[in-house]
Amino acid sequence: MEIKEEGNWIQRKIKNPHTRKTLLYILLGALAGFLFYYFTEGAQMDVMPRGDIFQSILVGAFFGFFVTNSPCARGRC
Repeated sequence: MEIKEEGNWIQRKIKNPHTRKTLLYILLGALAGFLFYYFTEGAQMDVMPRGDIFQSILVGAFFGFFVTNSPCARGRC
């Protein structure tokens, strides 16, 4: 009996529930990072510098990634 894999590597990864959860948390973290920047510093400026916005989004996305992939999140503390 042969077991045939469904789809290619990307399709299998996207169907994985952990990958979906990770992507969702990364997007939510990035959105939270942008909102944090906007409400703390960006609302007071006429023009928001792109570098600061991008850095804040990256930090938020990293926290979203870390929340789902840290050892404690996966039950390995």
